[in-house]
Amino acid sequence: MERLLEIENLHVSFQTFEGEVKAVRGVSFHVNKGEAIAIVGESGCGKSVTAKSIMRLLPSPQAKIKQGSITLNGVNLVNKKEKEMTRIRGFEIGMIFQDPMTSLNPTAKIGEQISEGLLRHNKISKKKAIEHSIKMLEIVGISQPEKRINQYPHEFSGGMRQRVMIAIALACKPNLLIADEPTTALDVTIQAQILHLMKELQLKTNTSIILITHDLGVVAEMCSRVVVMYAGEIVETGSVSEIFANPSHPYTKGLLKSVPRLDMLKQEKLSSIKGTPPDLLEPPTGCSFFPRCEKAMKICGEYKPGFEKTGDSHHSACWLHHPMAKEESTC
Repeated sequence: MERLLEIENLHVSFQTFEGEVKAVRGVSFHVNKGEAIAIVGESGCGKSVTAKSIMRLLPSPQAKIKQGSITLNGVNLVNKKEKEMTRIRGFEIGMIFQDPMTSLNPTAKIGEQISEGLLRHNKISKKKAIEHSIKMLEIVGISQPEKRINQYPHEFSGGMRQRVMIAIALACKPNLLIADEPTTALDVTIQAQILHLMKELQLKTNTSIILITHDLGVVAEMCSRVVVMYAGEIVETGSVSEIFANPSHPYTKGLLKSVPRLDMLKQEKLSSIKGTPPDLLEPPTGCSFFPRCEKAMKICGEYKPGFEKTGDSHHSACWLHHPMAKEESTC
Protein backbone atom coordinates (compact mmCIF):
# COMPACT_ATOMS: atom_id res chain seq x y z
CA MET A 1 0.00 0.00 0.00
CA GLU A 2 1.07 3.58 -0.65
CA ARG A 3 2.29 5.42 2.43
CA LEU A 4 0.72 8.76 3.31
CA LEU A 5 2.65 9.57 6.51
CA GLU A 6 6.02 8.33 7.67
CA ILE A 7 7.67 9.20 10.98
CA GLU A 8 11.32 8.28 11.45
CA ASN A 9 13.30 8.38 14.71
CA LEU A 10 11.26 11.23 16.23
CA HIS A 11 12.65 12.80 19.42
CA VAL A 12 10.69 15.53 21.23
CA SER A 13 11.80 17.25 24.44
CA PHE A 14 10.34 19.87 26.81
CA GLN A 15 12.51 22.33 28.66
CA THR A 16 11.34 22.73 32.27
CA PHE A 17 12.71 24.33 35.45
CA GLU A 18 13.91 20.88 36.54
CA GLY A 19 15.58 20.05 33.23
CA GLU A 20 14.90 18.45 29.87
CA VAL A 21 11.90 16.08 29.74
CA LYS A 22 12.46 13.61 26.91
CA ALA A 23 8.79 13.02 26.10
CA VAL A 24 9.19 11.16 22.80
CA ARG A 25 12.29 9.06 22.16
CA GLY A 26 13.00 7.50 18.79
CA VAL A 27 9.43 6.92 17.57
CA SER A 28 9.04 5.48 14.06
CA PHE A 29 5.86 4.34 12.31
CA HIS A 30 3.86 4.91 9.12
CA VAL A 31 0.27 5.31 7.97
CA ASN A 32 -0.92 4.04 4.60
CA LYS A 33 -3.47 5.85 2.47
CA GLY A 34 -7.02 4.97 3.55
CA GLU A 35 -5.79 3.13 6.67
CA ALA A 36 -6.82 3.55 10.30
CA ILE A 37 -4.13 2.86 12.92
CA ALA A 38 -4.22 3.21 16.70
CA ILE A 39 -1.60 4.55 19.09
CA VAL A 40 -2.27 3.12 22.55
CA GLY A 41 -0.69 3.36 25.98
CA GLU A 42 -1.31 4.75 29.44
CA SER A 43 -1.42 8.49 30.19
CA GLY A 44 1.93 10.24 29.80
CA CYS A 45 3.43 7.74 27.34
CA GLY A 46 3.81 10.31 24.55
CA LYS A 47 0.74 9.64 22.38
CA SER A 48 -0.61 13.21 22.26
CA VAL A 49 2.87 14.74 22.00
CA THR A 50 3.50 12.59 18.92
CA ALA A 51 0.20 13.72 17.40
CA LYS A 52 0.83 17.40 18.09
CA SER A 53 4.31 17.02 16.62
CA ILE A 54 2.72 15.93 13.33
CA MET A 55 0.51 19.04 13.39
CA ARG A 56 3.43 21.17 14.70
CA LEU A 57 1.20 22.38 17.55
CA LEU A 58 3.70 21.92 20.37
CA PRO A 59 4.17 24.95 22.66
CA SER A 60 7.14 27.04 21.64
CA PRO A 61 9.87 27.57 22.78
CA GLN A 62 9.38 25.02 25.60
CA ALA A 63 8.94 22.04 23.26
CA LYS A 64 11.37 21.15 20.53
CA ILE A 65 11.67 18.42 17.92
CA LYS A 66 15.29 17.44 18.58
CA GLN A 67 15.68 14.82 15.90
CA GLY A 68 13.83 12.85 13.24
CA SER A 69 11.50 13.45 10.31
CA ILE A 70 7.72 13.65 9.77
CA THR A 71 7.01 13.07 6.08
CA LEU A 72 3.56 13.68 4.59
CA ASN A 73 3.19 12.80 0.90
CA GLY A 74 6.97 12.97 0.57
CA VAL A 75 7.32 16.39 2.25
CA ASN A 76 9.17 16.74 5.59
CA LEU A 77 6.98 18.81 7.93
CA VAL A 78 9.73 19.33 10.52
CA ASN A 79 11.42 21.92 8.32
CA LYS A 80 8.23 23.81 7.45
CA LYS A 81 7.77 27.38 8.64
CA GLU A 82 4.66 28.37 10.60
CA LYS A 83 3.09 30.08 7.56
CA GLU A 84 3.48 26.89 5.53
CA MET A 85 2.07 24.74 8.36
CA THR A 86 -0.97 27.03 8.54
CA ARG A 87 -1.79 26.02 4.97
CA ILE A 88 -1.35 22.33 5.81
CA ARG A 89 -3.39 22.26 9.04
CA GLY A 90 -7.04 21.69 8.31
CA PHE A 91 -6.42 21.26 4.57
CA GLU A 92 -4.12 18.21 4.47
CA ILE A 93 -4.32 17.18 8.14
CA GLY A 94 -7.40 17.48 10.36
CA MET A 95 -7.44 16.92 14.11
CA ILE A 96 -10.14 16.06 16.65
CA PHE A 97 -8.95 17.20 20.07
CA GLN A 98 -9.66 15.52 23.41
CA ASP A 99 -12.14 17.96 24.92
CA PRO A 100 -14.50 19.70 22.47
CA MET A 101 -15.72 22.18 25.09
CA THR A 102 -12.24 23.65 25.52
CA SER A 103 -11.32 23.25 21.83
CA LEU A 104 -14.34 25.14 20.50
CA ASN A 105 -14.52 28.93 20.84
CA PRO A 106 -17.35 29.66 23.33
CA THR A 107 -17.87 33.18 21.89
CA ALA A 108 -18.25 32.15 18.23
CA LYS A 109 -21.22 30.51 16.52
CA ILE A 110 -20.82 26.95 15.28
CA GLY A 111 -21.20 28.04 11.65
CA GLU A 112 -18.35 30.53 11.97
CA GLN A 113 -16.06 27.90 13.45
CA ILE A 114 -16.72 25.32 10.73
CA SER A 115 -16.48 27.86 7.89
CA GLU A 116 -13.22 29.39 9.18
CA GLY A 117 -11.10 26.63 7.66
CA LEU A 118 -13.12 26.64 4.45
CA LEU A 119 -12.57 30.38 3.97
CA ARG A 120 -8.87 30.06 4.78
CA HIS A 121 -8.11 27.19 2.40
CA ASN A 122 -10.66 27.62 -0.38
CA LYS A 123 -11.50 30.59 -2.59
CA ILE A 124 -15.22 30.67 -1.80
CA SER A 125 -17.66 33.25 -0.52
CA LYS A 126 -18.85 33.38 3.08
CA LYS A 127 -22.32 32.33 1.90
CA LYS A 128 -20.89 29.21 0.20
CA ALA A 129 -18.83 28.43 3.30
CA ILE A 130 -21.94 28.56 5.52
CA GLU A 131 -23.84 26.35 3.06
CA HIS A 132 -21.01 23.82 3.17
CA SER A 133 -20.96 24.05 6.99
CA ILE A 134 -24.66 23.17 7.09
CA LYS A 135 -23.93 20.19 4.84
CA MET A 136 -21.12 19.08 7.18
CA LEU A 137 -23.49 19.17 10.17
CA GLU A 138 -25.89 16.98 8.21
CA ILE A 139 -23.07 14.54 7.40
CA VAL A 140 -22.09 14.17 11.07
CA GLY A 141 -25.69 13.54 12.05
CA ILE A 142 -26.82 16.79 13.69
CA SER A 143 -30.52 17.49 13.16
CA GLN A 144 -31.87 20.93 12.16
CA PRO A 145 -28.45 22.10 10.87
CA GLU A 146 -29.89 25.39 9.54
CA LYS A 147 -30.86 26.30 13.09
CA ARG A 148 -27.82 24.77 14.82
CA ILE A 149 -25.39 26.66 12.62
CA ASN A 150 -26.32 29.89 14.45
CA GLN A 151 -25.97 28.46 17.97
CA TYR A 152 -23.04 28.51 20.38
CA PRO A 153 -21.10 25.52 21.81
CA HIS A 154 -22.79 25.74 25.23
CA GLU A 155 -26.13 25.01 23.52
CA PHE A 156 -24.87 21.59 22.37
CA SER A 157 -24.51 18.35 24.35
CA GLY A 158 -21.11 16.67 24.75
CA GLY A 159 -21.78 14.21 21.93
CA MET A 160 -23.00 16.97 19.61
CA ARG A 161 -19.92 19.09 20.34
CA GLN A 162 -17.74 16.13 19.42
CA ARG A 163 -19.66 15.79 16.14
CA VAL A 164 -19.01 19.48 15.49
CA MET A 165 -15.29 18.86 16.06
CA ILE A 166 -15.42 16.06 13.47
CA ALA A 167 -17.23 18.40 11.06
CA ILE A 168 -14.51 21.05 11.52
CA ALA A 169 -11.73 18.48 11.07
CA LEU A 170 -13.26 17.04 7.88
CA ALA A 171 -14.62 20.27 6.33
CA CYS A 172 -11.70 20.65 3.89
CA LYS A 173 -11.49 16.90 3.16
CA PRO A 174 -8.00 16.30 4.60
CA ASN A 175 -5.97 13.24 3.64
CA LEU A 176 -5.16 12.49 7.29
CA LEU A 177 -7.39 12.74 10.37
CA ILE A 178 -5.82 12.61 13.86
CA ALA A 179 -8.35 11.73 16.56
CA ASP A 180 -6.93 12.33 20.04
CA GLU A 181 -9.14 10.48 22.55
CA PRO A 182 -12.31 11.38 20.58
CA THR A 183 -14.65 9.49 22.94
CA THR A 184 -13.25 10.70 26.28
CA ALA A 185 -15.96 11.72 28.81
CA LEU A 186 -18.78 10.52 26.54
CA ASP A 187 -21.25 7.85 27.64
CA VAL A 188 -21.04 4.46 25.94
CA THR A 189 -24.02 5.07 23.64
CA ILE A 190 -22.57 8.33 22.29
CA GLN A 191 -19.13 6.69 22.05
CA ALA A 192 -20.55 3.99 19.78
CA GLN A 193 -22.26 6.62 17.60
CA ILE A 194 -19.06 8.69 17.25
CA LEU A 195 -16.97 5.62 16.35
CA HIS A 196 -19.54 4.44 13.82
CA LEU A 197 -19.59 7.92 12.29
CA MET A 198 -15.78 8.08 11.99
CA LYS A 199 -15.61 4.61 10.44
CA GLU A 200 -18.38 5.46 7.98
CA LEU A 201 -16.70 8.73 6.95
CA GLN A 202 -13.35 6.98 6.53
CA LEU A 203 -14.87 4.43 4.15
CA LYS A 204 -16.67 7.14 2.16
CA THR A 205 -13.75 9.57 1.83
CA ASN A 206 -10.75 7.16 2.03
CA THR A 207 -9.29 9.36 4.77
CA SER A 208 -6.40 7.91 6.78
CA ILE A 209 -6.92 7.98 10.56
CA ILE A 210 -4.57 8.01 13.53
CA LEU A 211 -6.64 7.14 16.59
CA ILE A 212 -5.01 7.97 19.91
CA THR A 213 -6.62 6.16 22.82
CA HIS A 214 -6.13 4.02 25.91
CA ASP A 215 -9.40 2.17 25.22
CA LEU A 216 -8.52 -1.14 23.56
CA GLY A 217 -12.19 -1.83 22.80
CA VAL A 218 -12.23 1.27 20.59
CA VAL A 219 -9.10 -0.02 18.80
CA ALA A 220 -10.76 -3.34 17.95
CA GLU A 221 -13.74 -1.48 16.48
CA MET A 222 -11.87 1.08 14.40
CA CYS A 223 -8.36 0.09 13.37
CA SER A 224 -6.33 -2.38 11.33
CA ARG A 225 -2.91 -1.82 12.99
CA VAL A 226 -1.77 -0.91 16.51
CA VAL A 227 1.26 1.00 17.80
CA VAL A 228 1.86 0.45 21.54
CA MET A 229 3.79 3.23 23.33
CA TYR A 230 5.41 3.26 26.75
CA ALA A 231 7.54 6.03 28.31
CA GLY A 232 7.92 7.90 25.02
CA GLU A 233 8.94 4.83 23.00
CA ILE A 234 7.22 2.27 20.80
CA VAL A 235 7.41 -1.17 22.42
CA GLU A 236 5.21 -3.20 20.05
CA THR A 237 3.50 -2.90 16.67
CA GLY A 238 1.27 -5.24 14.70
CA SER A 239 -2.13 -5.86 13.22
CA VAL A 240 -5.15 -5.73 15.53
CA SER A 241 -5.57 -9.50 15.30
CA GLU A 242 -1.89 -10.13 16.12
CA ILE A 243 -1.85 -7.75 19.10
CA PHE A 244 -5.10 -9.01 20.61
CA ALA A 245 -4.59 -12.73 19.95
CA ASN A 246 -0.86 -12.95 20.63
CA PRO A 247 0.61 -9.92 22.45
CA SER A 248 4.40 -10.20 22.66
CA HIS A 249 5.57 -7.42 24.98
CA PRO A 250 4.90 -7.75 28.75
CA TYR A 251 3.49 -4.20 28.79
CA THR A 252 0.96 -4.98 26.05
CA LYS A 253 -0.03 -8.15 27.90
CA GLY A 254 -0.57 -6.05 31.04
CA LEU A 255 -2.77 -3.59 29.15
CA LEU A 256 -4.93 -6.37 27.73
CA LYS A 257 -5.29 -8.06 31.12
CA SER A 258 -6.56 -4.81 32.63
CA VAL A 259 -9.55 -4.67 30.23
CA PRO A 260 -12.84 -6.26 31.41
CA ARG A 261 -14.06 -9.15 29.23
CA LEU A 262 -17.48 -10.69 28.71
CA ASP A 263 -16.10 -14.16 29.49
CA MET A 264 -14.71 -13.13 32.90
CA LEU A 265 -16.09 -14.92 35.95
CA LYS A 266 -17.80 -12.79 38.59
CA GLN A 267 -15.13 -13.58 41.18
CA GLU A 268 -12.28 -12.65 38.85
CA LYS A 269 -10.50 -9.37 39.53
CA LEU A 270 -9.09 -7.07 36.89
CA SER A 271 -5.32 -7.18 36.68
CA SER A 272 -3.20 -4.04 37.04
CA ILE A 273 0.39 -3.18 36.18
CA LYS A 274 2.28 -2.50 39.39
CA GLY A 275 4.55 0.49 39.75
CA THR A 276 4.73 3.74 37.80
CA PRO A 277 6.33 4.83 34.50
CA PRO A 278 9.94 6.08 34.64
CA ASP A 279 10.93 9.72 35.12
CA LEU A 280 11.67 11.07 31.63
CA LEU A 281 13.97 13.74 33.08
CA GLU A 282 16.39 10.83 33.46
CA PRO A 283 15.22 8.03 31.13
CA PRO A 284 16.53 4.54 31.90
CA THR A 285 19.45 3.21 29.87
CA GLY A 286 17.88 -0.22 29.38
CA CYS A 287 14.27 -1.25 28.80
CA SER A 288 11.91 1.43 30.15
CA PHE A 289 9.49 -1.24 31.41
CA PHE A 290 12.22 -3.08 33.35
CA PRO A 291 11.22 -1.94 36.91
CA ARG A 292 7.59 -3.03 36.40
CA CYS A 293 8.15 -6.23 34.42
CA GLU A 294 7.49 -9.56 36.15
CA LYS A 295 9.79 -11.36 33.70
CA ALA A 296 12.68 -8.91 33.77
CA MET A 297 16.23 -10.17 33.41
CA LYS A 298 19.52 -8.52 34.35
CA ILE A 299 20.21 -7.45 30.75
CA CYS A 300 16.87 -5.58 30.61
CA GLY A 301 18.13 -2.95 33.05
CA GLU A 302 21.45 -2.49 31.28
CA TYR A 303 20.76 -2.50 27.52
CA LYS A 304 17.85 -1.34 25.39
CA PRO A 305 16.24 -4.22 23.44
CA GLY A 306 15.95 -4.07 19.66
CA PHE A 307 12.79 -4.83 17.69
CA GLU A 308 12.31 -8.51 16.92
CA LYS A 309 9.84 -9.87 14.38
CA THR A 310 7.25 -12.09 16.09
CA GLY A 311 4.70 -12.39 13.27
CA ASP A 312 3.92 -11.35 9.69
CA SER A 313 3.66 -7.66 10.58
CA HIS A 314 4.26 -8.07 14.30
CA HIS A 315 7.34 -6.57 16.04
CA SER A 316 8.20 -6.25 19.71
CA ALA A 317 11.08 -4.65 21.64
CA CYS A 318 11.80 -7.16 24.41
CA TRP A 319 14.82 -9.23 25.44
CA LEU A 320 12.54 -12.24 25.99
CA HIS A 321 12.45 -12.68 22.20
CA HIS A 322 16.22 -13.16 22.05
CA PRO A 323 17.21 -16.78 21.24
CA MET A 324 19.33 -16.99 24.41
CA ALA A 325 16.52 -15.79 26.72
CA LYS A 326 14.55 -18.19 28.86
CA GLU A 327 10.89 -17.23 29.27
CA GLU A 328 10.86 -18.43 32.86
CA SER A 329 13.81 -16.21 33.83
CA THR A 330 12.96 -13.54 36.41
CA CYS A 331 14.95 -11.36 38.74
